[in-house]
Formats: sequence, C-alpha cells, structure tokens
Amino acid sequence: MGTEPVQPPHNHGPGELCAPGLALYERALRQGRIARSDVDAAPCLPDRALVQADPWDAEWLRPVPPSAALARLLQPLAREIDERVERTLDLTRSLAPLAALAHGDPHLALTVLEGPEAIRTAIHEATAQATDEVLTAQPGSTRPRTTLRTALDNARTAIARGAGLRHIYQHPARYSTQVRDYLRQVPAESLDVRTTELTVERLLIFDRRVAFIPATADRSAALEVRHPALVRYLVQVYEVLWTQATPLTRQLPTTAPGVQVTAVQQSIARLLSQGHVDDAVARKLGISVRTCRAHIAKLMQALGADSRTHLGALIVRSGIVDEATAPGTRKGPASES
Repeated sequence: MGTEPVQPPHNHGPGELCAPGLALYERALRQGRIARSDVDAAPCLPDRALVQADPWDAEWLRPVPPSAALARLLQPLAREIDERVERTLDLTRSLAPLAALAHGDPHLALTVLEGPEAIRTAIHEATAQATDEVLTAQPGSTRPRTTLRTALDNARTAIARGAGLRHIYQHPARYSTQVRDYLRQVPAESLDVRTTELTVERLLIFDRRVAFIPATADRSAALEVRHPALVRYLVQVYEVLWTQATPLTRQLPTTAPGVQVTAVQQSIARLLSQGHVDDAVARKLGISVRTCRAHIAKLMQALGADSRTHLGALIVRSGIVDEATAPGTRKGPASES
C-alpha cells in the first residue's frame, strides 16, 4: 500500500502570501484554473480567497482577479487606518487648545544633550540664530585644535549675523599657542577677551536666551537651558566674572616689588598657601600637573626656597599673597575641590 507524500509545514502570518502560493496563483491566472489538489501545498490561496470553486466542476478552482482580491484584502486595513486617523484627530482636538498653557513649564526649558555630536549640533544651531551677543567662559589654558577650529567656525557664523563675542579664559591661556592662533583669526572689533585666575565650568550664553552648561564632570553630556529665570541668573554670574577679569590687552597685575614672579606663579602661590596640593592647584588653574610643578620650581628659585616647606614660609613673608590667605588664617580645612 503506497504512502502519500507528506507536505512541508506551511507557516506564515495570516496577512502574508508565501512564494509557493504566489507562484501557484500566477499559474492559475495564466491557465484560468488549477486543480483543487494543487492548493494543498499553498492553503493560503483559499484562505485569502484568491481562488474560488469552479461552479461547473468541483475538482477545479478558478482565480479571483487581482484587482478584486486586492480591494477586498485592503478593506480591513483601510478601516484600521481610518480609525487611527480619527483617534489622532480626537486627541489633537482635545489637547491642542491646551498647548499655549504649557509655555511656562520649566521642565520644557531644560534639555539634556548626550554625546559630543548632540552637543555640537545644539551649539551650532544656537550660534546660527544669534544676532546680538555670545558670551563664553572657557576653563583651562589649552584647547584641542579641532575644538578651536569648531569654535572659529561658530564665531564667524555669529559675527556674520551681527553678534559680538566675549570670552573669559584663565590666565595661563594668555601663553597658549592654540588660543592665540584662534584669537588672531577673529576680527578684533567683534571680539573682547578677558582672563581670570579662577572661573566657573564651561558656560555659553547666546543672546541671553539660551545657555549651555556641562551636565556631567567629563562633559559627555550638557544641559541646554532656555528657562528665562535660569538664563538670567547665568548671565549675572557671567557679568560678575567679567567685571573681575583682566582684559587681554592689559598686563596682569604685578607682584610684590623686587620679586620676579609672574601672575600665574602668584596664583599658584596663593593656592599653595591655602593648603591645596599640586593636583588641585593645576585643576583650578586649568593647567597640567607637569606645568604646575614647573611653575613651582621657578617660584622656589625666585624666592630662594630650598624646600617646599621653606617655600610656604617665604610665600607669606614675600607679600606675594594676602595675609588673609596664609595658612592658619583660614577657617575650616583646606578644600581640594
């Protein structure tokens, strides 16, 4: 007794047509009919009503024209689309009138930007819209050439729209080749630069409408601030820093008479007298630890110190730093933050 061949499993979604089913449907269209037994390998044809019984012969099936089959198959999809569109319109009609009430929501005025590319894009867009003034505070003394190249492009964009630029750097930036090269390429009439001993973390403000500050210590994320009250506060912080900073065109304040110490070394002496270690001094001044220690060595030479302990005593005795900052005059432990 013979064994009937076992048909392979026919598994696919209810809204799909398999390759054997399409091939069989194409043959039915070409021939005008197919044997009922042929659809055993492709049950999706009768399931999707692509074939129907031959009214004159029950052993045969005739194909339904593709246009008629398509119209019938699309009907449930069209109904679903209509229902979704109607739901969308209902939600829009309900919530759109309330949109005006949300403009003052402070949560909508703070945006977290994650990743360097997102930060660069947001800053570029803010730059392209600036027409009045761009304020920046840049901690540190050196910046990568790629960063300065991007900053130069942004500066030129803002200047082309009529905006002026104000930059605050730390004192060591005065001696940075990269920073000087950037400043040479920006029109002097559109740029004002000052330096300060210490400054806040990176801060950018555009037209006093939007500001950017770091959201993480490694600056891998930033906060875009558009809340008027917060932006206004950041502008006030910036103006205080600006007032206390020294114009780049002016020499830094001189040190005590007869002591050959630079302004940067004076800043280092002040921080050392407050109890900060080398790493903290370098971090606060935005220089490397190696550069910081080189300045300390020159400071020791200038004051004639033969040890770090001796240096501390000579710093106070020389008058380089104010008496109020000398060890023992501060209240509370020294901070390394």
